[in-house]
Amino acid sequence: MWRPFFYSMSKENKDNEELRPSKMRGVAFPKAKYGVFAAIIIIVLVNAIYYKDYLLSLIK
Repeated sequence: MWRPFFYSMSKENKDNEELRPSKMRGVAFPKAKYGVFAAIIIIVLVNAIYYKDYLLSLIK
């Protein structure tokens, strides 16, 4: 009795495998680690620009 249920669950998983809309299936998304690196670099650059005067005063 559990086999048909198991079969139907595996069939549902195959149907739900691709969740992106059809127009976005051809778009290549970058890996998540590159997004993390980009976010860290952007945060460091923005803070360096924002606190430029303070950082320069530490050097002098």
